[in-house]
Amino acid sequence: MARYHIETYGCTSNRGETQQIEQALREGGHHPADGPESADVAILNTCTVLEKTERNMLARAKELDKETPADLVITGCMALAQGEEFQSADIDAEVLHWDDVPQYVLNGECPTITPDTETVLNGVVGILPIARGCMSDCSYCITKQATGRIESPSVEENVEKARALVHAGAKEIRITGQDTGVYGWDTNKGTSLLPELLDRICSDIDGDFRVRVGMANPKGLHGVREELARVFARHDELYNFIHAPVQSGSDDVLADMRRQHAVSEYLEVVETLDDHLDYWTLSTDFIVGFPTEEPADHEESMALLRETRPEKINVTRFSKRPGTDAADMKGLGGQIKKDRSKEMSEAKMELMAEAYEEMVGHTSSVLLVEDGTDESLVGYDEAYRQVVIADAQERGLEIGDTVEVEITSHNTVYAFGEPIERAQIAD
Repeated sequence: MARYHIETYGCTSNRGETQQIEQALREGGHHPADGPESADVAILNTCTVLEKTERNMLARAKELDKETPADLVITGCMALAQGEEFQSADIDAEVLHWDDVPQYVLNGECPTITPDTETVLNGVVGILPIARGCMSDCSYCITKQATGRIESPSVEENVEKARALVHAGAKEIRITGQDTGVYGWDTNKGTSLLPELLDRICSDIDGDFRVRVGMANPKGLHGVREELARVFARHDELYNFIHAPVQSGSDDVLADMRRQHAVSEYLEVVETLDDHLDYWTLSTDFIVGFPTEEPADHEESMALLRETRPEKINVTRFSKRPGTDAADMKGLGGQIKKDRSKEMSEAKMELMAEAYEEMVGHTSSVLLVEDGTDESLVGYDEAYRQVVIADAQERGLEIGDTVEVEITSHNTVYAFGEPIERAQIAD
């Protein structure tokens, strides 16, 4: 697993974000390094309260860029408000939202779920692990050594856990697992029970709540894509959001990665959801610089990125994990991986900015789930796109509220919303 070094600057809110990042990393089997020089990834959680602070953040980022032999991730307030400053300073780093840091560090591996797959209620967000383990055998992934093959509790058992979360106050249920798309493969002859589970949660549980589906590999989704799309279209409780990590646009590289899907299957999943949903979010992952990735393979990944235009993209440079088959492969040079990562990351930011720009002027129903900075609250719209209401607390809004907003602007990775008065809605 990865060794991480994390530094935090700024207010208590930033320190709270760091605690959540560290918790997710530790749950994923990662552990802290003795310092940046011995880390697989360094994480800088930034502040931007003063001009002097900005200069200090840039200086520290440059130092970490030199000190860390592997990846540098920059997150926090300056990263979100002035991320371009790091690129202008020629700092080689991934600039990410706090929520995206753990997924990036996972390096394309599946998340690790607690052994007892117990639910967790964090404020108004309920975490529901629906199974443990996966059915994949990816050549680069070490997580499978810890989690094993899929073990799926029954649909009824998971529905009861979801019901208990709602009764305990959950307004959002986040369904998680190493691979939610293969839930039930062990008990249902290799066919996913995910559509049935989602349908039952939305149909059988009384209450006002929303459901987000966690990472599902394209292979598991492909066989039930029509049924799953119909479930999404039928239930407003479901965020219209799918995280399907494709990892490469080259079938040759996918074969070397031992991913179980082909590019065509990924495309068919996307096309099916496009057919059934007018407004939805595609999230995907790419690993750049896999040992067998030729320039033509990278170009295929870039072409797939532009063709499918995901609204949320995790770009990770390949790094070797001990004990995996890919660790024995002759790796590509660090500069090659940096150049390919930079090209894809720039395309990623363009696509995300375009997606959020298209939201401006439209109305959305936003569920507020967490505190932001100052008086702001953070929530998610129907397609699980992040929306910030700057003066939410001043308006009397609270976490757990669902509010109609007009999207007024964006900051590339999230939008800003202005609450619409009820009288305006009635008109």
